[in-house]
Parts: sequence; structure tokens; C-alpha cells
Amino acid sequence: MKKLFLLLSLITAAHSFGFAKSIAINHFVIKENPFAVDEVAVVATDTAGVIQEDVNGVFTFVMNGFQEQLKFEKGTAFYRHKLDRSAFLYAKHMNDSGTHAILYYIYKHDSKLSPLHISWILLVAIPLALVLLAYMFKRFIIIAVVIFCIFLYFNYHNGLSMPTFFESIIDGLKGMF
Repeated sequence: MKKLFLLLSLITAAHSFGFAKSIAINHFVIKENPFAVDEVAVVATDTAGVIQEDVNGVFTFVMNGFQEQLKFEKGTAFYRHKLDRSAFLYAKHMNDSGTHAILYYIYKHDSKLSPLHISWILLVAIPLALVLLAYMFKRFIIIAVVIFCIFLYFNYHNGLSMPTFFESIIDGLKGMF
């Protein structure tokens, strides 16, 4: 009888471990790190923006092309790289449900950081608007080319390379479908 009870207990325990909920990060936001100056934090959220406090452990992220192991505790991980000036930050996380990537512009003013989410639609809209204006007003072509060059220089100077630019747009298009 004891052996049967032990066997049933082991089967039940093994069965419950087999259906354990796996923790996955499908949505995240970048916020200013309240505990360190000039650093940001990655916060795991749900679709409504509520912090997922059950996310604990080490997760792999790619931050501006560099692979980072971020340790999450109660849904928050700290990105331990200081930002000395305003810059773009492209954060990407891959898990079983797909790739989740977000482009932020981290605006540094005084001693504060203000992360601004940059939509892929905005990345497409600015160059398309310049091309449309240049097409509509032939005299605007030179001005549109100059503005486009300034746009490219601003992006490159603040850490947004052309591959990251196009990768952000492609990830946004994949998210639509």
C-alpha cells in the first residue's frame, strides 16, 4: 500500500512539473533607473503595461547589437551601462513566441533620462514625407535632400545605424501580421 501511494505521489509530482508555467517576456518597456544615475531599467510588462512581477531570472537581450544577460527580479532588470549623452537604444528579446524589439530614444537632460518610444511608423513616415514633398514641389528637392541628410546624420550620430533602422522597420511590419 505504501509503495502504491509513493508511486502515485511521484507520478502526480512529475505530472505537475510537466505542466509548470514557463515565464516569458513578450512585452517590455525601458525606464529610467531610479537607483543609479545615467542608467536605464528594462521592465517586463503585459499588454496593458502592468509590471509582471512573476518574471525572475536571467534573460538574454540584445541592446544596440550587443548581447546582454539581464537579471530580472520582480519584473525589473537594470541595464548597467551609463549613458553619457542622448542616444538611441534598440532592445530586442527572443523567446519561443517570437522576437520582441523596441526602439527608444533616451533623451538626457540635466541629470535625468527620458526614454521616448520611437514607432517604426515614424521611421518610415519622415523619409516618405520628404520624398512626397520633393515630388510635389520641384523647388523643394534640394531642401528635402539636405533635411534627409540631416535626418541620417542625427540618427547615425546618436547610435542608430542603417541596419538597426531597417531592422526596426522590419520588426514593426512583422508585428502587424
